[in-house]
Amino acid sequence: MKNRLLVATSCFAAALLAIPIGAALAQAYPVRAVRMVVPFPAGGATDIVGRLVAQKLSEAWGQQVIVDNRGGAGGTIGSDMVAKSAPDGYTILVATSSTHAIAPSLYSKLTYDPVRDFTPVTLLASATILLAVHPSVPAKNVRELIALGKRQPRALSFASSGNGGISHLIGEQCKSMGGIEMLHVPYKGDTPALVDLVSGQVSLMFGTAVSFLPYVKSGRLNALAVTNPKRSPIVPDVPTVAESGLPGFEALQWFGIFAPAGTSKDVIARQNGEIVKILRLPDVRERLSSLGADVVGNTPEQFAAFQKADAAKWARIVKQSGAKID
Repeated sequence: MKNRLLVATSCFAAALLAIPIGAALAQAYPVRAVRMVVPFPAGGATDIVGRLVAQKLSEAWGQQVIVDNRGGAGGTIGSDMVAKSAPDGYTILVATSSTHAIAPSLYSKLTYDPVRDFTPVTLLASATILLAVHPSVPAKNVRELIALGKRQPRALSFASSGNGGISHLIGEQCKSMGGIEMLHVPYKGDTPALVDLVSGQVSLMFGTAVSFLPYVKSGRLNALAVTNPKRSPIVPDVPTVAESGLPGFEALQWFGIFAPAGTSKDVIARQNGEIVKILRLPDVRERLSSLGADVVGNTPEQFAAFQKADAAKWARIVKQSGAKID
């Protein structure tokens, strides 16, 4: 009896040793709370998308996924914090095109490398971006807005979520392609910028439909155009910037999950599998669609290729606009 027990124990131990350590850890992951860093203030588009995914992950994993808003400097402060975090799977980042495609070309002293310092998990969604103006602005479309800017140089002001953010750079792109001057007014996130836009302190802003639609529907803002390559199903009557005044104009905002570089492939696979599964849930897709977002959910390799291509595109736009942040 003792010999049989010894043999069984030895076989069990051998079986355990045969399982790769990374795979064993991934099977157990997560065993404690996970921190999801949103590098923008609460209430903005990135925060809304991140919290939706965090809630579903908490339910699926049985461990709390805590949203940690670390806004500032166009999302680069929170991104840098994650880049320097332990690659153990317990800190992840909700990144955007601002932090991981635009920032490398815009900041001369960026404290992190979007490729070297991170491991892609999955692309969550791309968002509809609206050009919204305060009702006091006497322009009903992009052509009239450009004409106004040319008649009254620097009379228009545009808000952004911060220096270096996508709303800032799209504004610079509009200035460059439209041949007009506009005063840039940076804020610490979408929410405070939106407050001043709605109150008429600034003339216009490029931002996600997630944030703008409630105010457009109530008549407190006017939506002139979308910056996406085609019209959005959520606002089908709103033309693209390209078709309404600036041919060739296109800008896309996206949201994705990254982990610090060095995070094990098995943990990344665990994160990817669960998040992609969440993105396929009908209620999640319906919620994101209602906010003007197109759900994606792809592999880490596909996300990496997408990020590389988008960064190259924004590098050209940054060079063309002449925008730079030290």
